[in-house]
Amino acid sequence: MNSIAIRAEGHTVRIPSRTRRGAAWVHAATDVAFSAYRGRVHALVGESGCGKTTFASAILGMLPAGTVAGGRLDYVDASGTRTPLTAGRDGAARAAKLRGRVIGYVPQSPATYLTPVRTVGSQLGETVRELGGARNPQDLLAQVNLEAQALDAFPHELSGGMLQRAAIAFALAGGPDVLLADEPVSGLDPDLAQLTLGLLRRVADAGAAVVLITHDLQRLADSGTADEVSVMYAGRIVESGPASEVLELPSHPYSRDLLAALPANGLQAMPGTSPELTDLPPEYSYAERLAAAAEAGYAR
Repeated sequence: MNSIAIRAEGHTVRIPSRTRRGAAWVHAATDVAFSAYRGRVHALVGESGCGKTTFASAILGMLPAGTVAGGRLDYVDASGTRTPLTAGRDGAARAAKLRGRVIGYVPQSPATYLTPVRTVGSQLGETVRELGGARNPQDLLAQVNLEAQALDAFPHELSGGMLQRAAIAFALAGGPDVLLADEPVSGLDPDLAQLTLGLLRRVADAGAAVVLITHDLQRLADSGTADEVSVMYAGRIVESGPASEVLELPSHPYSRDLLAALPANGLQAMPGTSPELTDLPPEYSYAERLAAAAEAGYAR
């Protein structure tokens, strides 16, 4: 049986912000329940700006200063011991100790995380040493289908797809128990996207828990990568379950509208617009967006 590695229960995040009206709070996560299991891929999907990346930042201990977090968000090791990632003053510090060694991270824009004047190999070797890993950089590149020549390349000499695979190699350098991938197929062509998602599937099959954050439901559905899918709207998980159920027979109207907007389903326009998360009323729901869209003349 697959054991749990990441668990959120009632997880809430409020980030301080300033608007033209003065101080405000961004309601980035509200009462989130989420579980990621070893050996499985759990995809978190939703429109841009719904709170997906903030959830990833919470797991990594990289929330902005002044953030107020509530509920629980824990890493759970193989013995069942829970490490709180956001609770108390030391939450971010605890998460930082796990980052890289226990929780690997594939960033949304890998080029910005690499030093442009150093080769990929020198940076990957340094990462392995800093994390105390035993992996050979060449073996790490081979694991993500990159030739050894990439070790001698500078980041700007790699294509977008090669950079994305290199980012996965960096994330695997410490032998993590959890791999968190934030929009890993954004900007990739269909073949490269399929290759990248296949690599993440292999990481899960090797025993890690993979959390895949994406707004690209078409590629997610076509690839069959995910075991579970959670749908986020305005900082809340509105639906969660086996990928086959959520992607084929969704129960929540927001999930159904997301799927209806896919090219394979006729590119039906989403009703209304995504809400701003700043000072969002706690009772806000997708029904309010639908009502506003209907009032503005939107017809299904």
